[in-house]
Amino acid sequence: MSEKLVSVIVPVYNVESYIAETIQSVLDQTYENFELLIVDDGSPDRSAEICQKFTDSRIQIVRQTNRGLAGARNTGIRHAKGEYIAFLDGDDIWLPDKLAKHAQHLETSHKVGISFSRSALIDETGKALGTYLMPRRLQDIDLPYLLKENPIGNGSAAVIRQTVLDDIKFEANLYGLPEDCYFDEELRQSEDIECWWRVVLQTNWKIEGIPDALTLYRVNTGGLSANFYNQLANWEKAINKIRLRYPEQITPLEKMARAYELRYLARNSVRLKVKQTAVTLMHQSLSAYWRILLEEPRRTFLTLLAAYFIWVLPKTVYRLIEDRGNKITGKQQKHKIQQSQQ
Repeated sequence: MSEKLVSVIVPVYNVESYIAETIQSVLDQTYENFELLIVDDGSPDRSAEICQKFTDSRIQIVRQTNRGLAGARNTGIRHAKGEYIAFLDGDDIWLPDKLAKHAQHLETSHKVGISFSRSALIDETGKALGTYLMPRRLQDIDLPYLLKENPIGNGSAAVIRQTVLDDIKFEANLYGLPEDCYFDEELRQSEDIECWWRVVLQTNWKIEGIPDALTLYRVNTGGLSANFYNQLANWEKAINKIRLRYPEQITPLEKMARAYELRYLARNSVRLKVKQTAVTLMHQSLSAYWRILLEEPRRTFLTLLAAYFIWVLPKTVYRLIEDRGNKITGKQQKHKIQQSQQ
């Protein structure tokens, strides 16, 4: 059986420190039938110059004025020729067998429209943090679950059938001409999860994960607390939009969804040690939907406890507790990944 063409879309904006390693991770794939569409989204740094140094014939560089991540992905999709579409953010890395395993998954699971992997976390220098993005489900992903958690986790984990994107596309005129869009360019964050919501609401395609951690997701500390509130504002914008289109499905679940999003942001605030923000977000989460304590008591209580610990404990004491907790968590996660691969 011949390998299907995969279109790999890499949005590029202010990633000059990382983009060479990102591109090389694509060129190192064991699955060789791909085109690499690098979308220079008006990047003001040396990112585009670095991209031009690669001479592989499978690479195409598309340039545009800045339209944001959603706009760069939309441009990439419109240029794509592949039957499968893969997204890779300009600061993340793929393991060499990433595309091969997703292509096999899609070839053997004909009802799956989006295949995703788990992700290992790395820091800004590329050092492994020893922990992983571990969604609670790899299968049976429905709307209520998607409103609680984004199992795909980041923009570099998913490989999608082109037909799925065709099924959810819509027309928009944001720059003087009508264009087919797939991600909502009015969202500067939360554009991923809003797209996955539309997939489950508008199509019969399944979203399904494979157990391997095939994406190295870089944790950047830029933005800190302001970034959390921007993310919340964009999530609110996304949920408002989807509610207007699907009020019967979304309205009964909206308070629950908001509580889980606030808890997610609180967990990130804890990880980045933004003290007051973590506590505030957890209080807002419990106020929005107190049943989160009953539905997920362990994760909710530990997030609340960590938010208070980081607020009241000396930095050195908290760092010791955090390091110990991360080591235990990382070992448990790695063991679970190994078990699920057997």
